[in-house]
Amino acid sequence: MAVRPAPLPRLSAYATSKAAIVRLAESIALELGEFGIDVNAMAPGALNTWMLDEVLAAGSERVGQAFFDRMVKTKAEGGTPLETGAALRVSLDSSASDGITGRLLSAVWDPWADLPVQWAELEKTDIYTLRRIVPADRGRA
Repeated sequence: MAVRPAPLPRLSAYATSKAAIVRLAESIALELGEFGIDVNAMAPGALNTWMLDEVLAAGSERVGQAFFDRMVKTKAEGGTPLETGAALRVSLDSSASDGITGRLLSAVWDPWADLPVQWAELEKTDIYTLRRIVPADRGRA
């Protein structure tokens, strides 16, 4: 089972840039919506790239033991296949996904292939967005 996104201690600049891209996509989606242009952020999954090699070379002392251990496992398993992210990109570029905009979609975890069928219901929600969760969202005072 894949590990869901989590804070990345010792990799704060990288983690911050990822969150910024999501909020940028949400904002641009609103700005370009009147022109029928869809904008989404895409998380392709843990890829076996040069960045992974640099994390491993840095060692657990620099990137943190938990993250280092996850990256060792990613390297050993080969990471997310590039085709997985490419398939999501092709899906988002197709006319079937017209109107799906302002969302963060994970190529690995989200059922994005079914999104066009579910979109009429989902677009009324903040599902697949970057939002703060407050106690009331989880049934707490």
